[in-house]
Amino acid sequence: MGTTLSFVDNAEQEWLRQAVRLATENVAAGGGPFGAMIIRDGETIATGTNQVTPTLDPTAHAEVVAIRAACQAIGDFRLTGCVLVSSCEPCPLCLSAALWARLDRVLYAADRHDAARAGFDDREFYELFSQPRHTWPVPVGQLSLVDGNQPFQAWQAKTDKVAY
Repeated sequence: MGTTLSFVDNAEQEWLRQAVRLATENVAAGGGPFGAMIIRDGETIATGTNQVTPTLDPTAHAEVVAIRAACQAIGDFRLTGCVLVSSCEPCPLCLSAALWARLDRVLYAADRHDAARAGFDDREFYELFSQPRHTWPVPVGQLSLVDGNQPFQAWQAKTDKVAY
């Protein structure tokens, strides 16, 4: 479950209001009710809205769209020093993207229960990840290959790789 922050300054409250406004406007534009912003040094460097249905892309969540745009804007896949501000608690996909992007912090307005009441119930994913994989509705499993580790061996041998 999310953590409620005890202190949020005026700038953060305004960022949250803007994310909620983006989400609300996106509904009228044909997208889902989610909006996100990436903030660095008090400035918005990117925004994103849910584009799943308009783009037919199940990964086009507002947070992911904002993270992609921010990375392009700063020319780096790391968003260290940045804050993700979202109209709603990030789902496991978006939270994972935020962690991979190495954001400093994530702030959100509505939570997963608010989203569920509106028909966007990702609580089942949180619950699923805590269950043994053999009980999942979609089979997920490893098939062993003799050379299955070859990509990692190539990566480890690469002298000019960009570590992430």
